[in-house]
Amino acid sequence: MVPRLLLRAWPRGPALGPGYPCRPLSASTGPGQYLQHSLVPTMHYQDSLPRLPIPKLEDTIRRYLSAQKPLLDDGQFRKTEQFCKSFENDIGKELHEQLVAQDKQNKHTSYISGPWFDMYLTARDSVVLNFNPFMSFNPDPKPEYNNQLTRATNMTVSAIRFLKTLRAGLLEPEVFHLNPAKSDTDSFKRLIRFVPSFLSWYGAYLVNAYPLDMSQYFRLFNSTRLPKPTRDELFTDDKAKHLLVLRRGHFYIFDILDQDGNIVSASEIQAHLKYILSDVSPAPEFPLAYLTSENRDVWAGLRQQLISSGNEETLRKVDSAVFCLCLDDAPIKDLIHLSHNMLHGDGTNRWFDKSFNLIIAKDGTAAVHFEHAWGDGVAVLRFFNEVFKDSTQAPAVTPQSQPATTDSSVAVQKLSFKLNDALKTGITAAKEKFDAIVKTLTIDCIQFQRGGKEFLKRQKLSPDAVAQLAFQMAFLRQYGQTVATYESCSTAAFKHGRTETIRPASIFTKKCSEAFVRAPSKHSAGELQQMMVECSKYHGQLTKEAAMGHWPSVTEQGFDRHLFALRHLAAARGVALPDLYLDPAYRQINHNILSTSTLSSPAVNIGGFAPVVPDGFGIGYAVHDNWIGCNVSSYPGRNAREFLQCVEKALGDMFDVLEGKPIKT
Repeated sequence: MVPRLLLRAWPRGPALGPGYPCRPLSASTGPGQYLQHSLVPTMHYQDSLPRLPIPKLEDTIRRYLSAQKPLLDDGQFRKTEQFCKSFENDIGKELHEQLVAQDKQNKHTSYISGPWFDMYLTARDSVVLNFNPFMSFNPDPKPEYNNQLTRATNMTVSAIRFLKTLRAGLLEPEVFHLNPAKSDTDSFKRLIRFVPSFLSWYGAYLVNAYPLDMSQYFRLFNSTRLPKPTRDELFTDDKAKHLLVLRRGHFYIFDILDQDGNIVSASEIQAHLKYILSDVSPAPEFPLAYLTSENRDVWAGLRQQLISSGNEETLRKVDSAVFCLCLDDAPIKDLIHLSHNMLHGDGTNRWFDKSFNLIIAKDGTAAVHFEHAWGDGVAVLRFFNEVFKDSTQAPAVTPQSQPATTDSSVAVQKLSFKLNDALKTGITAAKEKFDAIVKTLTIDCIQFQRGGKEFLKRQKLSPDAVAQLAFQMAFLRQYGQTVATYESCSTAAFKHGRTETIRPASIFTKKCSEAFVRAPSKHSAGELQQMMVECSKYHGQLTKEAAMGHWPSVTEQGFDRHLFALRHLAAARGVALPDLYLDPAYRQINHNILSTSTLSSPAVNIGGFAPVVPDGFGIGYAVHDNWIGCNVSSYPGRNAREFLQCVEKALGDMFDVLEGKPIKT
């Protein structure tokens, strides 16, 4: 399994400078066909985005060894140093030169894009729990708008308005503003739109604005991951105009765009959804959706049987649908139930291969569950934010709105599939596997209420660094060791950038964690504070290196993607796997026991994902202004509840030290 969730839309903390605000959600233009009318065309900056730099091999090796240092004893570290030295002076040097040469011949993309698609699409594990994450929406601030039909209609209309705005080039480009007073202004936008696309990035850069890659956005809609033997395919059909709706394991479609490409009236959409919600048919005996939770090769074989059994046209309607709307029959009980429902559900009412499923529970609780091969969190979070803002601030229907008087029995098509005995057996087997694995997953969450971003910034500490330090302390307290830790960071500032890894476990966090957990009484409050400051500074440096490689004042990048690309190249060229990759220490650092991802948005209630290894934790977290939220998953052998108690203890100890109080034993 591989780390896969990008909930961090952009690096925070010191990498951005203290007190930098989140990107505001875009201004709306009120109800209509479009969310907004950007002065600058959506893809204006795409052609001139800088290319993702390949780090120097010696820098990658040095940073790799720094990340290994807290995980290995002296003897193991010396062996790993030898492997690195040999790699750097021999086969690694050759591979690096080949990678640089190959990159120069492919200036339209990044060196990581192809290998990263391969990594996802060749993985044979189920996408459920292993890859697909979720993000849940905050409730609509107006309680009466959280009615399932009302919210489903409003979110569907807002999602289609986003699609229309994107395709018309009217969606504001995704730009990271370091000085929004200069760059996020109408006067600058009126100027920059006349700068040719091949130069536009430089114009933004001059006012400290950094446009982000938007090449993944088109895959948000009409897209599905198709199972194929050995390597899946990404399928997109942007001509299709219908929505796919799942309810009780049944499949329905209806057009949400008319022949001219305009959005069908909101009252018609409401009528069709009401019709679907009134269907009293019992759940199917063999719910087809289970197949999307299968091992990819098994699913590929069963899909071929579906096609051979006369279901090709019906499957095409599923695959090409604008997106998948899942209407669930049960209300959400609490945050833990919410996480389980949105991360996996019961397997009958999700098409896990779709680029995203928009899920609306009986009580109006809503979430996006997304497939990860096609793209990362930057595109999904932008869509998520815009849909929340538009559906709550410019809703298409009100709770009093009457559905259109239209014959939904004609407009809505209920799909049926021809299933032979082999397919029925396949569905039953998929259900058994799904139920068995889901049963083993534990999820728990906490809200630490003593403070958050505001307090930590006053202490001149990176909020993200403090959260990561709490995870290191918690694991040390619970299991007595420091382990491989993964934090995902976007490289969307570069053309076809994907993600880079921040390695939060360092010699600094190890020293600080051991002081807090094992011997707090041996250190003064000042010494413990100083250790926290060291951790914060180093974490800030790692974040800058991972996200902002070649920009002014930053000379380095992360190391994980570079080593991954070299390994991918060796395999592609038939070169024997170099010893560095056979070193147990390499396997260990990529066995990410702590897989972490952070997210901060006014639209998000909670997000989460499963552990990436059987003996790991999946940690979704957010440092808010005045509190810290953490959502953790685990399998048997690890205890999410106990880990969270240790996280709470770690945060409490650090806040005690910062407030000048003695640590509670």
